Amino acid sequence: MTSDGHHDADPGDGRDETPNERHDRNWTEILQELRVIQTGTQVLTGFLLTLAFQPRFADLEPYEVNIYLGLVIVAVLATVLALAPVSLHRAIFRRKAKGDLVRIANRLLILTIAAMGLTLIGTTMLIFDVAVGYVAGLIAGGIAALVVVAAWVLMPARLRFGHPVD
Repeated sequence: MTSDGHHDADPGDGRDETPNERHDRNWTEILQELRVIQTGTQVLTGFLLTLAFQPRFADLEPYEVNIYLGLVIVAVLATVLALAPVSLHRAIFRRKAKGDLVRIANRLLILTIAAMGLTLIGTTMLIFDVAVGYVAGLIAGGIAALVVVAAWVLMPARLRFGHPVD
């Protein structure tokens, strides 16, 4: 029980917080992560959107145009996913649904990270394809995929192993 008479959200975690305090803390952590990823999604999406208006765009091969259009779709999806928690917060503001908001925002953030990974990999592939050639694009895209998987999947999975969910 906390000092104000409420039950601790997780007595074994070393924090003295109510479920509402835990939701507030988790929401604050999610907001910090969203601030980082929103900037990246918006910059990358803006970059991709400008490419179609460059003179060299007309020289792209049909498969390169298809890759580009797929990347625009995934980048826009990432941006929408990254902004969705803010819209959800506005919709449920003062309705005592912070726990649901945290749960849904967490899932949206995971989807945003996945969409950003695909966008980064594809953008790397497309840039190397256009600048150097098809094989270079495949190699660069493959290296980007390895780096994304190592940094965003394997490293966190290794860290999670042995650390219980709080």
